[in-house]
Amino acid sequence: MSEPFDAVDVITTKRDKRELGDGQIDWVIDAYTRGIVADEQMSSLAMAVLLNGMNRREIARWTAAMIASGERMDFSALSRPTADKHSTGGVGDKITLPLAPLVAACGVAVPQLSGRGLGHTGGTLDKLESIPGWRAGLTTQEMFHQLEDVGAVICAAGAGLAPADKKLYALRDVTGTVEAIPLIASSIMSKKIAEGTGALVLDVKVGSGAFMKDVDQARELAETMVALGTDAGVTTVALLTNMQTPLGLTAGNALEVRESVEVLAGGGPEDVVELTVTLAREMLSAAGRPDVDPADALRDGRAMDVWRRMISSQGGDPDAALPVAHETHDVLAPADGVLTQLDALKVGIAAWRLGAGRARKEDPVQAGAGVELHAKPGAQVRGGERLLTLHTDTPDRFERALDALDRAFVIAPTGSRPDLLPLVIERVG
Repeated sequence: MSEPFDAVDVITTKRDKRELGDGQIDWVIDAYTRGIVADEQMSSLAMAVLLNGMNRREIARWTAAMIASGERMDFSALSRPTADKHSTGGVGDKITLPLAPLVAACGVAVPQLSGRGLGHTGGTLDKLESIPGWRAGLTTQEMFHQLEDVGAVICAAGAGLAPADKKLYALRDVTGTVEAIPLIASSIMSKKIAEGTGALVLDVKVGSGAFMKDVDQARELAETMVALGTDAGVTTVALLTNMQTPLGLTAGNALEVRESVEVLAGGGPEDVVELTVTLAREMLSAAGRPDVDPADALRDGRAMDVWRRMISSQGGDPDAALPVAHETHDVLAPADGVLTQLDALKVGIAAWRLGAGRARKEDPVQAGAGVELHAKPGAQVRGGERLLTLHTDTPDRFERALDALDRAFVIAPTGSRPDLLPLVIERVG
């Protein structure tokens, strides 16, 4: 059977800065998924999109074609509304862990399909897998049952959701086209729309430890994704949030679980609590429950109860001791003064080199590896005091982690103030 379009025609249309037609987009995504369009042709088209962009109609159609490549989930039979959150990834970004049970404790179901980490940004599933017995893989039936019974589920996305995205994501990774905003937006939103949630809150990170380094770029991505969600009938809002410095006081799998449990117990670092509660308010409002204050559910223990049930439902033991790395190394402050900068990217790379992350999808991760922070920008420090503690099971990793931390922090004279963006920079949608 002959194909209705030709890959070279589609590539040259975008190469020559012209608009792709709906038929061209539908065909090229379907043909690539079927193996008719070759990887080298799709990488050429992805580069043309990176260089020449797409308009709102093209991005919406591209996203719809990615969704159409697989199955769609439908949560309308649940007894409560659904809301989900997606973060573009950062260092110490453990927010999903306390957020999902918190929102569920307020009467909105959270179907959180998550991924594993690659590079310096930790994966939510890797963090939860540091809890003894916990499993990421659930059948659709198990997922629905847990959403109805517990109200929250964090699990691996099935292979059936947007398979075109899985194939294209791997290709973008090795062809220098990851940064194309139309492709980032359609990748994220095709999975989230196919997942079937009624409301979606996007946490778009900005800063050294984030994918988007500046506010203008992040705003463009946020606006594109909010438009895609809105056009698809999903109530969608986005927050631009600060990733100049790591979130909380930990970067690493079991270290971040421990910190998340502290937040659920009513403690934890101020920035993690603030962002968790802010995102929870946005999710509840988008799902039609603006009158519920999630801060109450953190204080009175309801969120912790949901966490324990959520972990138990997936085979985990919420009371089990979390893994601890065999070796530690302290990084000391070289002088008295004020810590004015702590670079998120450098801390993330150090955690990755200690064993908390992976360079390839098949690499194992160390549950106990990572970086613990003893001070955040704005804090007064004394020379010789601990600034950071590095954790790993393999001490020969310390040297490369310390190399990554070269010039990662600045200690200024007493009285100095850090020049930092606010935690929540702006709201889109």
